[in-house]
Amino acid sequence: MLELPITPLLPGLAEALETRHKVVLAAPPGSGKTTLVPLALIKQSWLEGKQILMLEPRRLAARAAAQRMAQLLNEKVGERVGYQVRFDRQVSSKTRIEVVTEGILTRRLQDDPELASIGLIIFDEFHERSLQADLSLAFTLDVIQNLREDLRLLVMSATLDTDAVSTLLGGAPVITAEGQSFPVECRYLERASQLNTDDLLVSGVLRAVRETAGDILVFLPGTGEIRRAEAALKQQLPNDVKVLPLYGELSRAEQDAVLTPQPDRRRIILSTSIAETSLTIEGVTTVVDSGWSRRPRFDPNSGLTRLETIRVSKASATQRAGRAGRQGPGVCYRLWSLVEEGRLPAFHPPELIEADLAPMVLELALWGVSTPSELQWLDMPPAGAFAQAQALLQRLDALDVQNRITKAGQHMVGLALHPRLAHMLSSASGERALALDLAGLLSERDILRRVPGEIRSIDIVERIQLLMSWRKSGRQAAHAKLLDLQACKQVDRAIRQWGRRLQHKQANDVKSALGVGGLLALAFPDRIAKRASTADSRYLLVTGRAVQLPEGDPLSRHEYLVIAAMDAGKRDGRAYLAAPIAVDQIRETQETHIQTCSRVTWDPANRAVLAREEERLGAVVLSARLLPDPEFTLTCEAMLSGIRQMGIVSLPWSDETLQWRERVASVREWLPNDKWPDLSDVTLLDQLEAWLAPWLKGVTRVDYLKKLDLGGILKSMLSWEQQKNLDKLAPTHLDLPCGTRKRIEYHAGQPPILAVKLQALFGLQQTPTLCNGTVPVILHLLSPAQRPIQVTQDLAGFWQRTYAEVRKELKGRYPKHYWPEDPYTAVPTSRVRPKNK
Repeated sequence: MLELPITPLLPGLAEALETRHKVVLAAPPGSGKTTLVPLALIKQSWLEGKQILMLEPRRLAARAAAQRMAQLLNEKVGERVGYQVRFDRQVSSKTRIEVVTEGILTRRLQDDPELASIGLIIFDEFHERSLQADLSLAFTLDVIQNLREDLRLLVMSATLDTDAVSTLLGGAPVITAEGQSFPVECRYLERASQLNTDDLLVSGVLRAVRETAGDILVFLPGTGEIRRAEAALKQQLPNDVKVLPLYGELSRAEQDAVLTPQPDRRRIILSTSIAETSLTIEGVTTVVDSGWSRRPRFDPNSGLTRLETIRVSKASATQRAGRAGRQGPGVCYRLWSLVEEGRLPAFHPPELIEADLAPMVLELALWGVSTPSELQWLDMPPAGAFAQAQALLQRLDALDVQNRITKAGQHMVGLALHPRLAHMLSSASGERALALDLAGLLSERDILRRVPGEIRSIDIVERIQLLMSWRKSGRQAAHAKLLDLQACKQVDRAIRQWGRRLQHKQANDVKSALGVGGLLALAFPDRIAKRASTADSRYLLVTGRAVQLPEGDPLSRHEYLVIAAMDAGKRDGRAYLAAPIAVDQIRETQETHIQTCSRVTWDPANRAVLAREEERLGAVVLSARLLPDPEFTLTCEAMLSGIRQMGIVSLPWSDETLQWRERVASVREWLPNDKWPDLSDVTLLDQLEAWLAPWLKGVTRVDYLKKLDLGGILKSMLSWEQQKNLDKLAPTHLDLPCGTRKRIEYHAGQPPILAVKLQALFGLQQTPTLCNGTVPVILHLLSPAQRPIQVTQDLAGFWQRTYAEVRKELKGRYPKHYWPEDPYTAVPTSRVRPKNK
């Protein structure tokens, strides 16, 4: 056994597991925990010949850990140490330590909850907090509590809130180890760079090549960035420097080639976050960190998951930098400034908080759990995302209305696929080969090459045809300019594995051949979409959301599509993969979800009530016919909705009615205790059902509103007493001293206005008042040319202080008019001069 920092702690760790059964081990990278801990514990007597099952979150790390342990035992992988990952299994009857990835552990627990042959389960690198790791831990704790008190559990991590995990494990002891790592010098940008991400990355790598020796490990967010960086670097680096990609979709041979050192040749390894933990790449002395990572984020409001490229967390940045110091002093080039580092998040939230929970919810249902509170979690699954997942699974017939798993759901779990694809495969019947091709294309990366600046069609049918052509060519480089051959191989491998599983599965009956669109509808019933208009590439999903096709995509000529891959977008979603579907195929696959209903709505385009009998799938209308005689309650409700959309101005207001409403509003303000009704726009619109609905019999278009006696309808809202008192409190006109009547203008919230020629008020001592003498009017005193001379509420003051000056100025301008010296004794007149003057 090697002497590593973890070595002195191994006896204490074994003793803690013997006595307490559950232990937390905090050990940084380089401590030896991944390889030495299982090898030491397998010798313990308390295992009694049982196996150790160790969970590694990544396939590459699982294989590397098994290979390293077998090497330390001087054995081949598959003897005392084996592993099982997707598409690859090396175990035997001799195997005592088996390293598995997350989905494999979940499947083991579901198939054999007692795990009779297992004595210890180790969760390695638990700080990554993948959804499957959280789920498997919850299952394991449930097994220990109810079935296997003797089953031991060890949670290991490099960076983790050990107190929280210890509490979850019932106060388990925490053992802390030191790491073995060499100093790493971190070099930052002096200031935030103005270069785009790709150019900045290439610049950083070239700088590292110039300033350091040894292999360089470069962290990028995803395969697209890796490919672009690979192409750019190969053009600028000498031939003796080899550029190698490293990501999860590569074959085992390609990944192993990266892990094999080449002392005679310098290497630049372009990796996703797959190389952050549990992996030592020999020869690496330098790390270049782009500062970005890609994580799935589920939006319960849209029901969609999008991959977001986000800033790396401080914890991940520390892990990445540590890769440079595993075998000697190293250097890490961080492509951000110290100022930017201060804004990085400390940790990323666990996947459970942000991911699509449908696969997990189906696993829980098979376990017999319909609410997450029935199990123990480090973080409780979000209620919104959980409910969204249950709704989808009901739509896929995997859960019943009580959220219990159905027979179809049990069948789907066994396929170890996302429930969408599992539902499609289990219902494919005679089209199983086509369904397998679709599942492969949807679960793996796109088989079409990505050419910068070139837009590919989103038609998945085109990809199926290319995949078939590739097979017919003997899986050679047919259509090499179009196809990503590595992706084709990955898709084909997945298809063969699922095909083997399906040989023993009985498919559900399907009435007829569905084709690509019909099969996709089985997987994505919530992504069936109808074109919004013939001149648009915008489609409406059955969920009510909209999705936009790329401009000019040929699929936009089809009325109905199934959108197999999309993101939530900011306003509308963006489609990435889709296929056309016929309306008959929609009816066949969605028979139990299609509803026929009478629908009476407001049509804003025609400004009329639209009454139809509709065949609907969610928000998508499959067919419709006009209803000749809809119920009044429905047409009235739709008409009121239209009025609210158009606003109160859509009603037939006359000047007289508007002034009447202002009079009522004024009295309501003047006499707040007399309970005059509120006739404001807001209140009238809010209470349309109470005052307007009874008058809408036969009114189904905006033009028909003209027939309404709006003034009479509004007056009926006043009591008989109020109608009688309104003319006394707020009359429409005032009698003037000259014998004429003048109209009063009302505006709620302002004093009433009386605009009148000056001469008509001669002899009047005080300002006229309303509302039993409590509200003086505002007088707009007019010249003979009907222009305001004075605006006042103090007529007496005007006569005393201002009239003489006004008379002097206007007498010269209007000499024919009557300008007496004493306005108090003068004869009022509405003419130029009073008679006999």
